[in-house]
Amino acid sequence: MSDLMKVSSNPHVRSKTDTSNIMLTVVIALLPAAGFGIYNFGLDALILILVTVASTVLTEFIFEKICKRKVTIGDYSAVVTGLLLAMNLPVSAPWWIGVVGGVFAILVVKMLFGGLGQNFMNPALGGRCFLLISFTSIMTNFDCDAYAGATPLANLKSGEAVDILDMVIGRTAGTIGETSMIAIVIGACILILMGVIDLRIPGSYIVGFVIFISLFGGHGFDWAYISAHLAGGGLMLGAFFMATDYVTRPITKNGQYLFGILLGILTGIFRIFGPSSEGVSYAIIIGNLLVPLIEKITLPTAFGKGGVRK
Repeated sequence: MSDLMKVSSNPHVRSKTDTSNIMLTVVIALLPAAGFGIYNFGLDALILILVTVASTVLTEFIFEKICKRKVTIGDYSAVVTGLLLAMNLPVSAPWWIGVVGGVFAILVVKMLFGGLGQNFMNPALGGRCFLLISFTSIMTNFDCDAYAGATPLANLKSGEAVDILDMVIGRTAGTIGETSMIAIVIGACILILMGVIDLRIPGSYIVGFVIFISLFGGHGFDWAYISAHLAGGGLMLGAFFMATDYVTRPITKNGQYLFGILLGILTGIFRIFGPSSEGVSYAIIIGNLLVPLIEKITLPTAFGKGGVRK
């Protein structure tokens, strides 16, 4: 009998690419930004990255052992969570901050909701926001041996001049992995070329943000002001590495465009009208919570349904 006559359950089209391959590609794509963070801030950044990654991997391993579930640390998703969380920490943070954030991200945000594929928000951002609320003074202290004083975004918000070239290269204060726009874009190009992500969400995020701050930032379409906002803070890291998370983004194409625009508007609101100079983390988490609604209103009509009756 011809193979065309055989019937099997879905899915009928399968990819040879599995979760571990995707996550490993993300880890590789994060290495340029992580490596520059270590170069920029020194050995303390490396220690904080290693401790945070170890905490996420061990938390997942111990939880699954206690619950007698299949150990899934081999899919590298816990490594990605730990690396992203560490890159969102200031280098001045003590090592235990990475442990607390890593345990919260894996245990509360990921494993208690069923593990990979079941979490309702990005675990790394969930951990970071938990730390921001619980240890605000530590999480907003960017003084270190290399830099002292406020971040470029904080200076920009207060009306002071900033060096855009330094912001693009990464020679500024900030969290470990967010300072170098060049390193983040290199990693993003790896993800795009490997087919892990596309530009629907990052592109609509950046375009939506640029339009918003051009309208409401008080500077019009000032390219220097816009460039400083794009190069500063975690916008590029969030747009390419966290907003594109497969689990917490919409699955519909129109929904992904809407999701990106929403994130751009929320980030603009937090940065322009909020007390903080940042806002990417909270914007993405709020967007994650709205994904079910976005998918509901952008879900295509099934074939044969919704037509006009004659």
